[in-house]
Amino acid sequence: MTSPRSILLALAALPVALSLAACGKTPDATAPAAAAAQALAKVPPPAGKAWSDVVAATPEGGYLMGNPAAPIKLLEYGSLSCPHCKKFSDDGFEKLRTNYIASGRVNYEYRSFAIHSIDVPMTMLVNCAPKESAFALVEQIYQNQDAIMTKAQAGEAQIAAAYKLPDNQRFFAIAQSLGLIEFFAQRGIAVDQAKSCLANVGAATAIAKHTDDYGKEGIDSTPTLLVNGANKIAGATFDQIEPILQNAGAR
Repeated sequence: MTSPRSILLALAALPVALSLAACGKTPDATAPAAAAAQALAKVPPPAGKAWSDVVAATPEGGYLMGNPAAPIKLLEYGSLSCPHCKKFSDDGFEKLRTNYIASGRVNYEYRSFAIHSIDVPMTMLVNCAPKESAFALVEQIYQNQDAIMTKAQAGEAQIAAAYKLPDNQRFFAIAQSLGLIEFFAQRGIAVDQAKSCLANVGAATAIAKHTDDYGKEGIDSTPTLLVNGANKIAGATFDQIEPILQNAGAR
């Protein structure tokens, strides 16, 4: 499903343009697999916690779940409005958390790649919550993505009008027309809190700047996943990523 053209407009009021990228593509062919590494020992989590409880914001604009020192590092560039990213989340996130992150051998970083302008207010609202809630919110956005995008298509005129508002009012109006204010209120972000977060033009600019940086690093579609900085797969499915994790020793 794609959003209407008005939703995909670059954020012209921001000094940094969103990178040109696409949601989904034919998965990249992977290089021949190296010899499987020896199975790695599990790493106990901090006392009283699971590794999935350990979440940190990263300087690159993402969120990292799991053992910060894990020997296997999975990085995803995902768009919150991308159906291929939704599929990766639906098919793989629970397996990833339960079978790999929980072992302390794998950590997982998610970076919101705002390939569509609708991604910006959604990312701003995720960032408005405590960092420990980030992955749950991203997962729930994907679970409700069809309904959000259907509402976006129905509200095309309202969204187009919102772009004409002053900078500090624009994103709240867009989020309101998409039903996101109510959606996030049901998940712990009060309306006044959401309004304050969405009025922060600097936060929107930072999201656009991170996206621009991702594009300069060669990321041009979502989801794109890397394991330990290599094994890059654009348009990846969890079935493609899981053997790479296992081959790296998470088995």
